[in-house]
Amino acid sequence: MSSKKSIHLNPKKLLLSKWTAVHPANKEKHFLVTKVIVPELPTQAIQDVEIEAVINHRSRIIPWRELTNPEQWQQGWI
Repeated sequence: MSSKKSIHLNPKKLLLSKWTAVHPANKEKHFLVTKVIVPELPTQAIQDVEIEAVINHRSRIIPWRELTNPEQWQQGWI
């Protein structure tokens, strides 16, 4: 078991936050949250965010809770 603790995040405050992939793929290490995807109904919780790789501007949508996993992500650009 890892000694790293998960990060507590507020999905509404993720916009423009910076992240480092623990295991980079395709030289994509540093990411920026470019969009918080708001559900159609205001009573539903935010589920996904769009992240963009800084190196090549490729973006993808991921569940925002993945960012709380220290095995995958570190907050900030390291």
